[in-house]
Amino acid sequence: MPDITPEDILHAEKLIGLEMTDDERELMLAGLQALRQDYEAMRAVSLPNDVIPAIRFDPTIAGAPEPPVYPPAPETDAPPLSPPANADDLAFWPVSDLARWLRRGEITSVALTELYLDRLKRYDPQLHCVITLTEERALAQARRADEELRSGVDRGPLHGIPWGSKDLLAVRGYPTTWGATPYREQVIDQDATVVQRLDAAGAVLIAKLSMGALAWGDVWFGGQTRTPWNPEVGSSGSSAGSGAATAAGLAGFSIGTETYGSIISPSNRNGVTGLRPTFGRVSRHGTMALSWTMDKIGPLCRSAEDCALVFAAIHGPDAHDPTTVESPFPWPPDIDLSQVRLGYLAEDFAGEYREKANDARALQVFREMGVELIPITLPDQPIDALKLILFVEAAAAFDELTRSNQDDLLVRQTADAWPNFFRMARFIPAVAYIQANRIRMRLMAAMHDLFSQVDAYIGPSMAGDNLLLTNLTGHPALALPTGLGEDGLPTTITLTGRLYDEAAILALGRAFQQETDYHRARPPLF
Repeated sequence: MPDITPEDILHAEKLIGLEMTDDERELMLAGLQALRQDYEAMRAVSLPNDVIPAIRFDPTIAGAPEPPVYPPAPETDAPPLSPPANADDLAFWPVSDLARWLRRGEITSVALTELYLDRLKRYDPQLHCVITLTEERALAQARRADEELRSGVDRGPLHGIPWGSKDLLAVRGYPTTWGATPYREQVIDQDATVVQRLDAAGAVLIAKLSMGALAWGDVWFGGQTRTPWNPEVGSSGSSAGSGAATAAGLAGFSIGTETYGSIISPSNRNGVTGLRPTFGRVSRHGTMALSWTMDKIGPLCRSAEDCALVFAAIHGPDAHDPTTVESPFPWPPDIDLSQVRLGYLAEDFAGEYREKANDARALQVFREMGVELIPITLPDQPIDALKLILFVEAAAAFDELTRSNQDDLLVRQTADAWPNFFRMARFIPAVAYIQANRIRMRLMAAMHDLFSQVDAYIGPSMAGDNLLLTNLTGHPALALPTGLGEDGLPTTITLTGRLYDEAAILALGRAFQQETDYHRARPPLF
């Protein structure tokens, strides 16, 4: 490799927005040459995707109070269930109802699993949402669930419920492709912690679902995943298959991940309820790393109640993931909605955006529920500029892919796709990455102050800075369906909660869904 020259430094100055003198450039030459040798030495070290960096993100602020501990709400009798008109109607029942029927012996887990497997095979040609069916594993799990339930062994509300996993969670014995051609044959010899916890809860894994390649968008090596509301339109991403399969009644629930919108966005496009938990609430062990300081795992379901049931099974500390925390999750919590201070992003709601009319209607529902709505404003910082944190970490996670030129195998090769961003990130100075994280700390402190005024807040799902901001600060969010837009596609509104206070936003979401039926809407073609 040729030596570095003063002219090389001059050209590099344009990329980082600095100007140096001739003497300064000459003084740097030997040091830059030595640094390049250091890069080569580090590149000789094999760093698989599951090796975490020594730098660890903690979303909490020193001295911040613990999240509230709610007493449990008294249990109420569930209303009686009417038999479905046909088996396909059963596929759209929420987890809570399916669980009741399983315990009453009205249906078996094997029958339910076979129903969902049949629907996956029937509708995947339209939706392109399945990467790998786990049929043999699923039927074995379903048979065991039926045997246990018959003998009085009850592992909880997910026992016997079929579910689908975004294909970045490792499952022993099956490919874990990350939706990307270079990893199409990859088999990771372990079960991700989330998979282990759902196995322990008795849930039945029926499929590994599609995702945008390396967790961006809805395009993978099998094509574009489609929304069941209009199979001519993409499902959004990156939890594309999880959103489409849940909305189309192809699984009881699904697991997705979010770094910057990958649960909230497909929930919006597919009309499902999606929970993005607080950073560190759910272990990422056995899961593809994209951004070590931003990745989160959560459920996409048919209701807020279902999200709570799944979250209860998967959250908690894990020795394999040092970012995980121990924090209680009371469900259902005893919350007096009339005492909840619910902020709303007044400026964002005042703008023009696709979901505006349905959002206004949803805000009115909350007012009619007796919830106090308080106008709030998000911290004033250069939020969009902080995306470079994600780009730098993602480029590091897939450094070898870029250097080997295997990034050329990814389907999307546009300016707005990973291969290009992986390359561009190499020109982001380390100083800029650190400065971005210092601004991030200011954001976290400002959000701490904001949550001294409100218990939670509500905002548009896809408009404004809230989606990126809260992914940077690690706050939990819940996307709630609010009907269909003029284009015939679903809309959602998003609740954001205090750190580790998923219970409050889930309780608000459940109360909203008790007053509305948007979450029960079914795509007419499915």
